[in-house]
Amino acid sequence: MLVTGLEILKKARAEGYGVGAFNTNNMEFTQAILEAAEELRSPVILALSEGAMKYGGRALTQMAVALAKEARVPVAIHLDHGSSYESVLKALREGFTSVMIDKSHEDFETNVRETKRVVEAAHAVGVTVEAELGRLAGIEEHVAVDEKDALLTNPEEARIFMERTGADYLAVAIGTSHGAYKGKGRPFIDHPRLERIAGLVPAPLVLHGASAVPPELVERFRAAGGEIGEAAGIHPEDIRKAIALGVAKINTDTDLRLAFTALIRETLGKSPKEFDPRKYLGPAREAVKEVVKSRMELFGSVGKA
Repeated sequence: MLVTGLEILKKARAEGYGVGAFNTNNMEFTQAILEAAEELRSPVILALSEGAMKYGGRALTQMAVALAKEARVPVAIHLDHGSSYESVLKALREGFTSVMIDKSHEDFETNVRETKRVVEAAHAVGVTVEAELGRLAGIEEHVAVDEKDALLTNPEEARIFMERTGADYLAVAIGTSHGAYKGKGRPFIDHPRLERIAGLVPAPLVLHGASAVPPELVERFRAAGGEIGEAAGIHPEDIRKAIALGVAKINTDTDLRLAFTALIRETLGKSPKEFDPRKYLGPAREAVKEVVKSRMELFGSVGKA
């Protein structure tokens, strides 16, 4: 069933579990994510970036909306990192039920103004809004406090920001970062900062750049001929602690890409004469599904549909 992001996330924060927002770019990813959700009876957020919308066009967005409506669990279709008011309006026209406006790179007042503008448009058609405050970048534990404060979300600013904009959920910067390279060893996550934010902001909180980048997936990718540097993700225990402190939405993209590509490489490596896409895209789809299911178990959303 197709629902808004807030319908899913408000319950998650109140009951202390997290919901995965999984990025999709094609049919196989979309099927894998929704099948995993149905098998585990988990609510889920299907996220499409502006790049995904450009790559897949209306065919991708229409398919995502149609499959979400048919699903037997709550599904929100979410615009991930919308860069402009115009991009948000496009998502609203396409039938998205959740949108993100990301003006975190702008000054505070500009972020407030542009976010409030999006909230007014989205709420007018019953769609809920995610905003972001702070800059998402990996932070090492030894970095000076003033340097951290220049990048990470300020708790008091977060309170003011949410009151002034009316946004429904807030993406916070507490040390996570996008991609497969989030730091060395176990990336530093500022849980005390998150706890202060959660104490001031009752809305669901969002963690971007939260992929685990599992070593076994990295090694499988390499073994199949892929090249990747010293990748490092967010430790599962840090995710659990963040959820306990108020994070309700956890984004995952890199892990899905790694699994999908590793399986394609493996299949074609073992069967170099194979050219039927179903024979390598099918196993890759199953690999994505397994990653999604493992994340849902970590987040505690299994059986919450």
